[in-house]
Amino acid sequence: MNADSEYGRQGMVQTDSSIVALLRERADQQPDALAFTYIDYEHDQSGFTESLTWSQLFRRACTVAEELALCGSPGDRVAIVAPQGLEYVVAFLGALQAGLIAVPLSTPQFGVHDDRISSVLRDCNPVAILTTSAVVGEVTKYAGGHEGWPTPFVIEVDLLDLDSPRELPPLTHSRSGPAYLQYTSGSTRTPAGVVVTHQNVMANMTQLISDTFEDHGNAAPPDTTIVIWLPFYHDLGLMSGIALPIVAGRRVVFMSPMAFLQKPARWMQLAARNTRTYTGGPNFAYELVVRRTTDEDMAGLDLGHVHTFAFGAERVHAATLKRFIERFARFNLRDTALKPGYGLAEATVYAASNPPGRPPTTARFDYQKLSAGYAQPSGDQVGVDLVSCGVPRAVTVRIVDPETRVENPAGKVGEIWIHGDNVADGYWRNPHASAHTFGAELLDPSLETARRPWLRTGDLGFFSDGELFIVGRIKDLLIVDGRNHSPDDIEATIQEITGGRCAAIAVPTDISELLVAVIELKSRGTAEEATAKLRSVKREVTSAIAKAHGLRVADLVLVAPGSIPITTSGKIRRSTCVERYRSDGFERLDLTV
Repeated sequence: MNADSEYGRQGMVQTDSSIVALLRERADQQPDALAFTYIDYEHDQSGFTESLTWSQLFRRACTVAEELALCGSPGDRVAIVAPQGLEYVVAFLGALQAGLIAVPLSTPQFGVHDDRISSVLRDCNPVAILTTSAVVGEVTKYAGGHEGWPTPFVIEVDLLDLDSPRELPPLTHSRSGPAYLQYTSGSTRTPAGVVVTHQNVMANMTQLISDTFEDHGNAAPPDTTIVIWLPFYHDLGLMSGIALPIVAGRRVVFMSPMAFLQKPARWMQLAARNTRTYTGGPNFAYELVVRRTTDEDMAGLDLGHVHTFAFGAERVHAATLKRFIERFARFNLRDTALKPGYGLAEATVYAASNPPGRPPTTARFDYQKLSAGYAQPSGDQVGVDLVSCGVPRAVTVRIVDPETRVENPAGKVGEIWIHGDNVADGYWRNPHASAHTFGAELLDPSLETARRPWLRTGDLGFFSDGELFIVGRIKDLLIVDGRNHSPDDIEATIQEITGGRCAAIAVPTDISELLVAVIELKSRGTAEEATAKLRSVKREVTSAIAKAHGLRVADLVLVAPGSIPITTSGKIRRSTCVERYRSDGFERLDLTV
């Protein structure tokens, strides 16, 4: 049977299947083809490579499934709390193979209690925790039973007899019901478990493949390689790094997030060394590779064959696109490979992206009008540069007034609502929040627009010339002097000066809200030089915010790198920043400036 036989006439995957059924088909049709390759930089700075073929991956997943069958029954939850590596992939697929609901999580830091892991385990009450022998000591500390639930079994995946010969289970044609719980990062609230079904996964990966490879008949060409460093416990990493390779039937090469952070150039090197690469990451990751990749790192390498550099997980900045293109143009980077996109866990992961074969679209809008809720192009005048996420093709997107639930016309800012087969089932054990977020109803919908159900994303955006532009999170909006301001815009202005992480927050007072900026800076040079640098940054930032946004900064808080609280996916915890500021919890570098 042909390796691409599950693709229809239009190159589309049948969405009534599942990734475990497809994995079995891959193992049958191309058993010896490389499937997943992990490059370990922790024990070898040059990278130690370990790979699994499709048949090896399937057999190992079946071994894990057999072990899990002794712990619970279909529908029970199983948490994956393991380091990035092949064991994580096998654990996740083994849970699905067993018919259990997987719960992908990060590993706790040694010696530091992770409240997020504890709260997630209390919420989902797993029958088992899949981990590895390297971290089992820390993971076991979280394995206590909760609220009458039994203590979960702790299984070290790497100690199972993963490659022993065994009779394989019968071919699974489809799966129904929940596949996994994707717990949100908690940047604006307590983490909640998004219930993602097998159908959601297949539908969304089909949508992603179709949109991304429109230039190749809506299917990934045979020589496509997926390169990833994003963590598997994050929705973008999980879907891009595990589900996408299986649905597309293409090889993936991955490393750990820490390996990327230690040397960002590794990402560009892997992108250049593999064929027709599909890869991606958040905006901050592209900033890192621009600043920390040398010409020596890229010697002899060519980025001309990279098919996609996807941008996701946070708002894309126009200045980042420009810097990335300028930095790597000498290595044949094509601007048409850059694909800014939009998505969220509640929509499985993917919603819209810039189409292939076209450079990203950026447009400048009048900042004052945008603050008032209207997107008016400002041409060359002072304004805010926003990046288009393309014309939505895979799912239906509408911009809606969140109060009236009526569609907004083009150019008017509103909440982004999504309708499609990729929209998840709801939040785990939270029917009230599920009904509000996943069951929204449009009033007086336009022609050929469904009345319900719609996903309320909590994100603000607008359409201009048919393309989707993202403004920011509704809950993150700063209301200063009676006007709405997106913290992303203010932070982008600050980062053009400082180059590092920063947080724009609104601190309430008895009569209004004050704009406060928390800025991470490295302290360099002598004490006198450092003081002069801090003073210079304060002057430049204050002036730039006043000029670009018409705002007065009530306080600039200069702190050391790593001081701003972030989520597991790198997003700023703005509410935590406000609490820390009001309690004088930041260790300031600028007290004497």
